Amino acid sequence: MTEYAIEVKSLVKRFGGFTAVDAVSFEVERGRIFGFLGANGAGKSTTIRMLCGLLDPTSGTASVGGFDIRREPERVKRAIGYMSQRFSLYEDLTVAENIRFFGGAYGLPKRTIDARLAWVLEMAGLAGRERSLTRALSVGWRQRLALGCAVLHEPRIVFLDEPTGGVDPASRRRFWELINGLSESGITVFVTTHYLDEAEYCNDIRLIHAGRIVAGGSPWELKKKVIRNPILEVSCDRTIEALEILQREPWVLETSVFGTSLHVSVGDEEEGRRLIRARLAREGIAVHRVDRIMPSLEDVFIHKIEEQAGAGPEEARS
Repeated sequence: MTEYAIEVKSLVKRFGGFTAVDAVSFEVERGRIFGFLGANGAGKSTTIRMLCGLLDPTSGTASVGGFDIRREPERVKRAIGYMSQRFSLYEDLTVAENIRFFGGAYGLPKRTIDARLAWVLEMAGLAGRERSLTRALSVGWRQRLALGCAVLHEPRIVFLDEPTGGVDPASRRRFWELINGLSESGITVFVTTHYLDEAEYCNDIRLIHAGRIVAGGSPWELKKKVIRNPILEVSCDRTIEALEILQREPWVLETSVFGTSLHVSVGDEEEGRRLIRARLAREGIAVHRVDRIMPSLEDVFIHKIEEQAGAGPEEARS
Protein backbone atom coordinates (compact mmCIF):
# COMPACT_ATOMS: atom_id res chain seq x y z
CA MET A 1 0.00 0.00 0.00
CA THR A 2 1.34 3.42 -0.95
CA GLU A 3 2.05 5.95 1.82
CA TYR A 4 -0.09 8.47 -0.04
CA ALA A 5 -3.85 8.73 0.32
CA ILE A 6 -4.02 11.03 -2.73
CA GLU A 7 -1.65 11.27 -5.70
CA VAL A 8 -2.11 13.91 -8.40
CA LYS A 9 -0.01 14.24 -11.55
CA SER A 10 -0.34 17.06 -14.11
CA LEU A 11 -4.09 17.43 -13.58
CA VAL A 12 -5.77 19.86 -15.99
CA LYS A 13 -9.34 21.11 -16.34
CA ARG A 14 -10.41 23.39 -19.16
CA PHE A 15 -13.82 24.92 -19.77
CA GLY A 16 -13.74 25.91 -23.43
CA GLY A 17 -10.77 28.24 -23.82
CA PHE A 18 -10.44 28.84 -20.06
CA THR A 19 -7.99 26.73 -18.05
CA ALA A 20 -9.32 26.49 -14.49
CA VAL A 21 -6.71 24.00 -13.25
CA ASP A 22 -3.32 24.08 -14.94
CA ALA A 23 -1.16 20.93 -14.59
CA VAL A 24 -1.24 20.62 -10.80
CA SER A 25 0.73 17.83 -9.12
CA PHE A 26 1.01 16.89 -5.43
CA GLU A 27 0.72 14.02 -2.94
CA VAL A 28 -1.17 13.81 0.34
CA GLU A 29 0.18 11.54 3.06
CA ARG A 30 -2.22 9.26 4.92
CA GLY A 31 -3.65 10.63 8.15
CA ARG A 32 -2.48 14.19 7.51
CA ILE A 33 -4.34 17.50 7.22
CA PHE A 34 -3.67 18.87 3.75
CA GLY A 35 -4.55 22.50 3.04
CA PHE A 36 -5.30 23.74 -0.48
CA LEU A 37 -5.21 27.52 -0.24
CA GLY A 38 -6.02 30.30 -2.61
CA ALA A 39 -8.37 33.16 -3.38
CA ASN A 40 -11.87 32.57 -4.71
CA GLY A 41 -11.64 31.49 -8.34
CA ALA A 42 -8.09 30.12 -7.99
CA GLY A 43 -9.11 26.56 -8.96
CA LYS A 44 -9.56 24.97 -5.52
CA SER A 45 -13.15 23.77 -5.89
CA THR A 46 -12.59 22.58 -9.45
CA THR A 47 -9.66 20.46 -8.26
CA ILE A 48 -11.58 19.00 -5.35
CA ARG A 49 -14.55 18.12 -7.56
CA MET A 50 -12.25 16.22 -9.93
CA LEU A 51 -10.67 14.35 -7.02
CA CYS A 52 -14.10 13.41 -5.68
CA GLY A 53 -15.15 11.92 -9.03
CA LEU A 54 -17.70 14.67 -9.65
CA LEU A 55 -15.97 16.29 -12.62
CA ASP A 56 -13.95 14.71 -15.43
CA PRO A 57 -10.44 16.11 -15.86
CA THR A 58 -9.32 17.32 -19.27
CA SER A 59 -5.97 15.57 -18.85
CA GLY A 60 -3.61 14.27 -16.20
CA THR A 61 -4.07 11.52 -13.63
CA ALA A 62 -4.98 11.18 -9.98
CA SER A 63 -5.73 8.41 -7.51
CA VAL A 64 -7.73 8.76 -4.30
CA GLY A 65 -7.58 5.93 -1.81
CA GLY A 66 -5.88 3.84 -4.45
CA PHE A 67 -8.68 4.35 -7.02
CA ASP A 68 -8.19 6.13 -10.33
CA ILE A 69 -10.51 9.14 -10.57
CA ARG A 70 -11.05 8.67 -14.32
CA ARG A 71 -11.52 4.90 -14.47
CA GLU A 72 -13.11 4.32 -11.05
CA PRO A 73 -15.07 7.45 -10.07
CA GLU A 74 -17.84 5.47 -8.35
CA ARG A 75 -15.33 3.62 -6.16
CA VAL A 76 -13.75 6.96 -5.29
CA LYS A 77 -17.14 8.34 -4.23
CA ARG A 78 -17.81 5.34 -1.96
CA ALA A 79 -14.37 5.59 -0.35
CA ILE A 80 -14.49 9.25 0.66
CA GLY A 81 -16.46 11.74 2.68
CA TYR A 82 -17.29 15.04 1.01
CA MET A 83 -18.55 18.29 2.49
CA SER A 84 -19.31 21.02 -0.01
CA GLN A 85 -19.29 24.78 0.49
CA ARG A 86 -23.05 24.79 1.15
CA PHE A 87 -22.89 21.93 3.67
CA SER A 88 -25.07 19.58 1.49
CA LEU A 89 -27.87 19.43 4.07
CA TYR A 90 -31.64 19.34 3.52
CA GLU A 91 -32.90 22.31 5.48
CA ASP A 92 -36.54 21.15 5.52
CA LEU A 93 -35.54 17.94 7.33
CA THR A 94 -34.83 17.63 11.03
CA VAL A 95 -31.35 16.97 12.37
CA ALA A 96 -32.07 13.26 12.85
CA GLU A 97 -33.76 12.96 9.44
CA ASN A 98 -30.67 14.40 7.74
CA ILE A 99 -28.41 11.94 9.52
CA ARG A 100 -30.66 8.98 8.65
CA PHE A 101 -30.97 10.13 5.04
CA PHE A 102 -27.22 10.31 4.53
CA GLY A 103 -26.73 7.01 6.35
CA GLY A 104 -29.16 5.40 3.92
CA ALA A 105 -27.47 7.07 0.95
CA TYR A 106 -24.18 5.49 2.07
CA GLY A 107 -25.89 2.09 2.28
CA LEU A 108 -25.47 1.70 6.04
CA PRO A 109 -27.73 -0.78 7.88
CA LYS A 110 -30.24 0.66 10.36
CA ARG A 111 -28.32 -0.58 13.39
CA THR A 112 -25.17 1.19 12.22
CA ILE A 113 -27.08 4.38 11.44
CA ASP A 114 -28.60 4.40 14.93
CA ALA A 115 -25.16 4.06 16.50
CA ARG A 116 -23.59 6.69 14.28
CA LEU A 117 -26.54 9.06 14.81
CA ALA A 118 -25.71 9.22 18.50
CA TRP A 119 -22.05 9.89 17.66
CA VAL A 120 -22.91 12.72 15.25
CA LEU A 121 -25.23 14.37 17.76
CA GLU A 122 -22.53 14.26 20.42
CA MET A 123 -19.79 15.44 18.04
CA ALA A 124 -21.90 18.32 16.70
CA GLY A 125 -23.17 19.39 20.12
CA LEU A 126 -26.75 18.70 18.99
CA ALA A 127 -27.82 16.11 21.57
CA GLY A 128 -31.44 16.89 22.50
CA ARG A 129 -32.06 18.77 19.23
CA GLU A 130 -32.71 15.74 17.04
CA ARG A 131 -36.17 17.05 16.09
CA SER A 132 -35.08 20.60 15.29
CA LEU A 133 -35.42 21.64 11.69
CA THR A 134 -32.00 22.06 10.13
CA ARG A 135 -32.89 25.52 8.79
CA ALA A 136 -33.40 26.69 12.40
CA LEU A 137 -29.83 25.87 13.39
CA SER A 138 -27.02 28.40 13.55
CA VAL A 139 -24.43 28.27 10.76
CA GLY A 140 -21.88 26.76 13.15
CA TRP A 141 -24.22 23.93 14.14
CA ARG A 142 -25.15 23.24 10.51
CA GLN A 143 -21.44 23.13 9.72
CA ARG A 144 -20.74 20.49 12.37
CA LEU A 145 -23.84 18.50 11.39
CA ALA A 146 -22.68 18.49 7.76
CA LEU A 147 -19.27 17.20 8.83
CA GLY A 148 -20.90 14.44 10.84
CA CYS A 149 -23.03 13.44 7.86
CA ALA A 150 -19.92 13.41 5.62
CA VAL A 151 -18.13 10.89 7.87
CA LEU A 152 -21.13 8.72 8.85
CA HIS A 153 -19.75 5.80 6.81
CA GLU A 154 -16.31 6.17 8.44
CA PRO A 155 -14.28 6.98 5.30
CA ARG A 156 -10.50 7.13 5.54
CA ILE A 157 -10.34 10.27 3.36
CA VAL A 158 -12.50 13.39 3.82
CA PHE A 159 -12.73 16.35 1.44
CA LEU A 160 -13.90 19.65 2.94
CA ASP A 161 -14.51 22.39 0.38
CA GLU A 162 -14.43 25.87 1.97
CA PRO A 163 -16.08 24.44 5.12
CA THR A 164 -15.73 27.58 7.28
CA GLY A 165 -17.07 30.19 4.87
CA GLY A 166 -19.51 32.52 6.62
CA VAL A 167 -18.83 30.99 10.05
CA ASP A 168 -17.94 33.10 13.09
CA PRO A 169 -14.40 32.82 14.57
CA ALA A 170 -15.49 30.77 17.60
CA SER A 171 -17.28 28.25 15.39
CA ARG A 172 -14.27 28.09 13.06
CA ARG A 173 -12.02 27.26 16.01
CA ARG A 174 -14.42 24.54 17.21
CA PHE A 175 -14.63 23.10 13.70
CA TRP A 176 -10.84 22.86 13.43
CA GLU A 177 -10.78 21.00 16.73
CA LEU A 178 -13.05 18.43 15.09
CA ILE A 179 -10.76 18.24 12.04
CA ASN A 180 -7.77 17.65 14.30
CA GLY A 181 -9.69 14.86 16.00
CA LEU A 182 -10.35 13.19 12.63
CA SER A 183 -6.67 13.39 11.73
CA GLU A 184 -5.60 11.95 15.09
CA SER A 185 -7.86 8.96 14.41
CA GLY A 186 -5.98 8.30 11.14
CA ILE A 187 -8.35 9.98 8.69
CA THR A 188 -6.80 12.00 5.85
CA VAL A 189 -8.35 15.47 5.62
CA PHE A 190 -8.15 17.53 2.42
CA VAL A 191 -9.45 21.04 3.08
CA THR A 192 -9.75 24.01 0.75
CA THR A 193 -9.88 27.52 2.17
CA HIS A 194 -9.11 31.13 1.39
CA TYR A 195 -8.53 31.89 5.09
CA LEU A 196 -4.75 31.92 5.28
CA ASP A 197 -4.72 31.82 9.09
CA GLU A 198 -6.38 28.40 8.93
CA ALA A 199 -3.37 27.01 7.11
CA GLU A 200 -1.50 27.07 10.42
CA TYR A 201 -3.57 24.02 11.42
CA CYS A 202 -2.43 22.01 8.38
CA ASN A 203 0.48 19.56 8.21
CA ASP A 204 1.08 20.33 4.54
CA ILE A 205 -0.07 23.15 2.26
CA ARG A 206 -0.27 24.01 -1.41
CA LEU A 207 -0.87 27.61 -2.49
CA ILE A 208 -2.79 27.86 -5.76
CA HIS A 209 -3.15 30.99 -7.88
CA ALA A 210 -4.84 31.24 -11.29
CA GLY A 211 -5.05 27.45 -11.53
CA ARG A 212 -1.36 26.83 -10.79
CA ILE A 213 0.38 25.70 -7.63
CA VAL A 214 2.84 28.43 -6.68
CA ALA A 215 4.28 27.06 -3.42
CA GLY A 216 4.07 24.08 -1.11
CA GLY A 217 5.34 22.69 2.17
CA SER A 218 4.52 22.86 5.86
CA PRO A 219 3.57 26.28 7.31
CA TRP A 220 7.03 26.53 8.88
CA GLU A 221 8.82 25.60 5.67
CA LEU A 222 6.88 28.15 3.65
CA LYS A 223 7.54 30.98 6.07
CA LYS A 224 11.23 30.16 6.50
CA LYS A 225 12.20 29.18 2.96
CA VAL A 226 10.01 31.13 0.54
CA ILE A 227 10.79 34.57 1.94
CA ARG A 228 14.47 35.14 2.67
CA ASN A 229 14.55 38.93 2.95
CA PRO A 230 13.71 40.61 6.28
CA ILE A 231 10.08 41.66 6.82
CA LEU A 232 9.50 44.69 9.02
CA GLU A 233 6.15 45.37 10.65
CA VAL A 234 5.52 49.11 10.70
CA SER A 235 3.01 50.67 13.07
CA CYS A 236 2.34 54.26 12.04
CA ASP A 237 -0.28 56.92 11.46
CA ARG A 238 -2.11 57.21 8.12
CA THR A 239 -1.42 53.58 7.22
CA ILE A 240 -2.75 53.61 3.65
CA GLU A 241 -0.93 56.82 2.78
CA ALA A 242 2.28 55.35 4.25
CA LEU A 243 1.80 52.22 2.14
CA GLU A 244 1.50 54.27 -1.05
CA ILE A 245 4.63 56.26 -0.19
CA LEU A 246 6.77 53.21 0.60
CA GLN A 247 5.59 51.32 -2.49
CA ARG A 248 7.32 53.95 -4.64
CA GLU A 249 10.71 53.50 -2.97
CA PRO A 250 13.26 51.36 -4.91
CA TRP A 251 14.69 49.88 -1.69
CA VAL A 252 11.27 48.47 -0.71
CA LEU A 253 10.87 44.97 -2.15
CA GLU A 254 7.24 44.24 -1.19
CA THR A 255 4.57 45.88 0.94
CA SER A 256 1.16 44.91 2.25
CA VAL A 257 -1.37 46.03 4.84
CA PHE A 258 -1.69 43.64 7.76
CA GLY A 259 -4.47 44.73 10.10
CA THR A 260 -3.60 48.29 11.13
CA SER A 261 0.11 47.86 10.36
CA LEU A 262 2.29 47.51 7.29
CA HIS A 263 4.52 44.60 6.35
CA VAL A 264 7.55 45.86 4.43
CA SER A 265 10.15 43.57 2.86
CA VAL A 266 13.64 45.09 2.57
CA GLY A 267 17.13 43.93 1.62
CA ASP A 268 18.81 44.95 4.89
CA GLU A 269 17.06 45.08 8.27
CA GLU A 270 18.88 47.98 9.94
CA GLU A 271 19.08 50.10 6.80
CA GLY A 272 15.41 49.38 6.18
CA ARG A 273 14.42 50.56 9.65
CA ARG A 274 16.33 53.82 9.15
CA LEU A 275 14.96 54.48 5.67
CA ILE A 276 11.34 53.76 6.65
CA ARG A 277 11.45 56.16 9.59
CA ALA A 278 13.22 58.86 7.58
CA ARG A 279 10.95 58.61 4.54
CA LEU A 280 7.71 58.71 6.50
CA ALA A 281 9.01 61.49 8.74
CA ARG A 282 9.51 63.68 5.64
CA GLU A 283 5.78 63.32 4.98
CA GLY A 284 4.85 64.13 8.57
CA ILE A 285 3.74 60.56 9.31
CA ALA A 286 4.51 59.44 12.88
CA VAL A 287 6.11 55.99 13.13
CA HIS A 288 5.38 54.24 16.43
CA ARG A 289 7.19 50.97 15.94
CA VAL A 290 9.32 49.07 13.38
CA ASP A 291 9.97 45.43 14.30
CA ARG A 292 11.32 42.49 12.35
CA ILE A 293 8.77 39.67 12.28
CA MET A 294 8.44 36.10 11.09
CA PRO A 295 6.66 36.18 7.72
CA SER A 296 3.00 35.22 7.86
CA LEU A 297 1.43 32.88 5.33
CA GLU A 298 -0.27 35.94 3.88
CA ASP A 299 3.19 37.42 3.29
CA VAL A 300 4.23 34.18 1.60
CA PHE A 301 1.15 34.17 -0.62
CA ILE A 302 1.56 37.83 -1.66
CA HIS A 303 5.25 37.20 -2.36
CA LYS A 304 4.50 34.20 -4.58
CA ILE A 305 1.72 35.99 -6.49
CA GLU A 306 3.96 39.00 -7.17
CA GLU A 307 6.79 36.67 -8.15
CA GLN A 308 4.49 34.94 -10.64
CA ALA A 309 3.25 38.28 -11.98
CA GLY A 310 6.84 39.33 -12.64
CA ALA A 311 7.81 36.09 -14.37
CA GLY A 312 7.34 35.30 -18.03
CA PRO A 313 4.87 32.56 -19.04
CA GLU A 314 7.48 29.79 -19.05
CA GLU A 315 9.03 30.92 -15.75
CA ALA A 316 5.61 31.08 -14.12
CA ARG A 317 4.98 27.47 -14.99
CA SER A 318 8.23 26.24 -13.47
